[in-house]
Amino acid sequence: MRHLAVTALVVAALLPGMPATAASTSREEILASWTQPTPESTAAWKAARQDRARWAVYRFDWSSDVCSRAPDTPIGFDFADACRHHDFGYRNYRDDLAGHKDRIDEVFRADLRRVCDARHQLAQPFCNSIAFTYYEAVRFLPRT
Repeated sequence: MRHLAVTALVVAALLPGMPATAASTSREEILASWTQPTPESTAAWKAARQDRARWAVYRFDWSSDVCSRAPDTPIGFDFADACRHHDFGYRNYRDDLAGHKDRIDEVFRADLRRVCDARHQLAQPFCNSIAFTYYEAVRFLPRT
């Protein structure tokens, strides 16, 4: 497991500028590097999402229903990218989601937390309360 984490960090550092056609990195390594609860992993995923054609050879599923049946921007807190990132993880680990669900949910929690941390200090507790509700929903409600 430690080897995978180190590999993911190295891959994450290299990926943003690496064209898919020249990549010798496996789909699984790239997917793992983009689904870690770190700001660097999220930034690499966002950069790749903006240039999806570069990654077409890996056949990632970029589709998203954003925050499903919950508001994407509750009370002005923009959780849309966190929800998209979460959908990306779930949809691309579809065949083995059980083995990755806890980590994907933790990525969601970390992404939501970063949204709240960027808000004014007075808004953070309220934002974190809403974010926690979103996180708990994905952890405990059945996927439909």
